[in-house]
Order: sequence, then structure tokens, then C-alpha cells
Amino acid sequence: MNNIPKSRRSWREKLMDQRDLPKIQPIPSELVGRWGLQEGDYMVIPSPLEVDEVMRQVPPGKLITLNELRKKLAEKHGVATCCPMTTSIFVLYVARAAAESAREGEQDVTPYWRTLKPGGVINDRYPGGIELQRKLLEAEGHRIIKKGFKYIVADLEESLIEL
Repeated sequence: MNNIPKSRRSWREKLMDQRDLPKIQPIPSELVGRWGLQEGDYMVIPSPLEVDEVMRQVPPGKLITLNELRKKLAEKHGVATCCPMTTSIFVLYVARAAAESAREGEQDVTPYWRTLKPGGVINDRYPGGIELQRKLLEAEGHRIIKKGFKYIVADLEESLIEL
């Protein structure tokens, strides 16, 4: 029996794996009626690199939410929406690949900390957790406040980028 553990792919390798994406498909029945979606509408399942591409466009001092990112990808493909689950997963791929690159000394990494959950909520699943994202956002001039158990960007509306 071979006791050698399987090698794990790096986050950068996962980011580069396009998995035959993007794909355009009909809206699943469980999403019909949500967000104004109708029977016959289509959605895109983006590729990881498409998610990275949008996140890279956010300059210092500006922010984007997952919903705005999804809207941008849907517009790119001419469909009603972008898959929320896949996009959220690929945002984490991007963040972890960027952190992996930064640890190895790369300077030009995707500024994942500028991509927030809806409502300006800091993503606690990003590398370094809330504390690192808070530090990076505050260094770019944003004010972070605690609201219940969540940390949010207070100046979200003024800081959202128009892509």
C-alpha cells in the first residue's frame, strides 16, 4: 500500500483550472422568482480567471461587492445573472491564490480585500480573516465598523466602483 500523500494543487493552479467554463445555462428552477429572474432567463457560470479579472479592476480606495461583481459578469455574457454559488467559491480561490503569491514575494497580486460581501460586509473566509482585510481596507482610507457580529465598510456607497 502506498502511504505517500497525494500532492495538493496550489490555489494558483486551482485558479488556472478553467473546467470548461464559462458556461451559459438556463436559470435553475429554484432561482426562478428570486432577484426578478424568470423562467427562460439564462445565467453564466463564470471561470475562475473571469472572477479574477473583475477583481483586479478595482483600484485602491474603491470597492466592489459580490453582487456587483456578479452583475458585471452577467452583463459581459449578456445573461440575466451570474451563478452566486460558483462566483463565491471562485472569489475565495482568487483570494487564496493572491495570498499564496504574496507569501512567495509577488508584488502584483489581485486586491481581493476590495471585494466585499453584500452590504459591505468583510469576508471572514479570506486569508488572514477579518483582521487582515480590515487592516488592508483601513490602509486605503476606509472606515470599518462593527454591526452585530459583522464588520462592514462604513463608506461603502461612496467607495463602490462603476465597472
